[in-house]
Amino acid sequence: MSSGMARAGMGAYGWRRQDSSVAGQKLAKGTLRRIARFAKPYRWYISVFLVLVILSAFMVIASPLLFKKIVDDGITKGNAGLVTALALVVALLAVVEAALGLMQRWFSARIGEGLIFDLRTKVFGHVQRMPVAFFTRTQTGALVSRLNNDVIGAQQAFTSTLSGVVSNIISLILVVGAMLVLSWQLTVVAILLLPVFLIPARILGRRLATLTREQMNLNAEMSTAMTERFSVGGALLVTLFGTPSIENRDFGERAGRVRDLGIRIAMLGRVFFTALTLVAALATALVYGVGGNLAVREALTVGTLLALVALLGRLYGPLTALSNVRVDVMTALVSFERVFEVLDLEPMIKDAPDAQELRSERAGVEFDHVAFAYPTAEQVSLASLESVAVLDKRVSSQVLEDVNFVVQPGQMVALVGPSGAGKTTITNLVARLYDVTGGAVRVGGQDVREVTLQSLHDTIGYVTQDAHMFHDTIRANLAYAKPDATDDEMIEALKAAQVWELVSSLPDGLETVVGDRGHRLSGGERQRLAIARLLLKAPQIVVLDEATAHLDSESEVAVQRALDTALEGRTSLVIAHRLSTVRNADLILVVDRGNIVERGTHEQLLAQGGEYADLYHTQFAETGTAAGV
Repeated sequence: MSSGMARAGMGAYGWRRQDSSVAGQKLAKGTLRRIARFAKPYRWYISVFLVLVILSAFMVIASPLLFKKIVDDGITKGNAGLVTALALVVALLAVVEAALGLMQRWFSARIGEGLIFDLRTKVFGHVQRMPVAFFTRTQTGALVSRLNNDVIGAQQAFTSTLSGVVSNIISLILVVGAMLVLSWQLTVVAILLLPVFLIPARILGRRLATLTREQMNLNAEMSTAMTERFSVGGALLVTLFGTPSIENRDFGERAGRVRDLGIRIAMLGRVFFTALTLVAALATALVYGVGGNLAVREALTVGTLLALVALLGRLYGPLTALSNVRVDVMTALVSFERVFEVLDLEPMIKDAPDAQELRSERAGVEFDHVAFAYPTAEQVSLASLESVAVLDKRVSSQVLEDVNFVVQPGQMVALVGPSGAGKTTITNLVARLYDVTGGAVRVGGQDVREVTLQSLHDTIGYVTQDAHMFHDTIRANLAYAKPDATDDEMIEALKAAQVWELVSSLPDGLETVVGDRGHRLSGGERQRLAIARLLLKAPQIVVLDEATAHLDSESEVAVQRALDTALEGRTSLVIAHRLSTVRNADLILVVDRGNIVERGTHEQLLAQGGEYADLYHTQFAETGTAAGV
């Protein structure tokens, strides 16, 4: 009886992890066909798995029927040999059932883990091909949830849900059939008690689902709060601007609500389990009472009565699980649909069908009447990944208008102008992080939309003002640019970037972990490490986006020396607020409100006395250095 109650209890507790609202959802057309295609490589495993599930289900009735034979034909008739033989059969069946369980678990794990691997790698690879615009809108936590929670929920369709439905249906049919054959009267008596159990179970199940959803939302809020505050930037903000007592109070309030919900969920679960135990005990008492009287009048054998009681213990579990089967199945299928939702979002930036490799050995850059407006949310994102009901449908205004310039191979062209003028947007278009809405961007004489993204990105290297570092070793961060780089190549790049002296002085050298986003290094050290990574990549075109904007004078000098090495002999496009860093540029472009309003060399632009001259004199008038230029 206890095993049956345990199975029923687990079925009820399973509701705690389900959201009953999914039962009313409609799947998108073709979802089941797509799921079948994903399962196709595992069809043999699934077939064997189902056979094992069916065999295990048959074991449910085997032991009770053998107990009947032992009592009625063995013990009652004094046949010791039969008792011994049947006892050995029962023991053998237990061994077979254990072996079937192990085999079933292996096939279940093989199918489940295989599907998780397939889905995760497919989603990860797909997300990797998404444009930058996708990541500027998407909540990272929502995206990670698709790779974790939804992928795991999807694989359950072929493991726990599929096996549970098949096993419970077969078990229920066999148990009810066996009970009816043994005594239809006692079977009817047992079934009459089912509403007493199932109706409260469904009510409690819905209540548990509601409370669990609330608990999960609160846990998500706590996770978000911890993630934001435990990052380096968040910790600095809290330290410098936050009030620890308020932070503790807010977190304590959320944690307290989770605690209170946990208590309520635990008590509801216990109430359910107690009710289940009570109903099962009442059913057992009823069957013993009615069946015992029948046995006394010899209308029923003692062995039959014992078999019925044993089968009764295996009746409530499958019924409980099947009463919630629609929610179980839809939860798994909806998880698949949420994964497909990400896979169906086509990358806005992708290779053209006839894309060619970038051929030029000395590549220049050309902007030919370029116009640009940022894409809408609908073009690059999903509402569910932004945690909004409906995506923002507003069309962005024009960012660039009729931009024309040419960077000859080996030239350095500087972009200057106020913040928000469109300088970074221009550099983003070179690597095709976005597509132009008018005109063309050419690298090496080829339209960037007509070359493969891989060959284009191999040609271009970036250093930004906040160079990103992975929480890994210096070696790993350098190897990201050239996976097969040798130690000698890395050291040479570090020397050229003016940072080898620092790295060699560290106790772990190249194996030193730089910390989250590289925050264990100073700004100047991080920038020089980024330049070393650039040098290791050895691109033809270098883009510098305010690479020295937030450095102190000493760090700026060191970084500038490293940049001089990085730019030597390469085509370069440089954004700079500090005009002292671009005075030697071959061409300076002054960008304002998406237009190039001035162009020329440093001397030419000063002579014109326009916007560049105003910017320059504003920066250097106080130091007295402008007059000497």
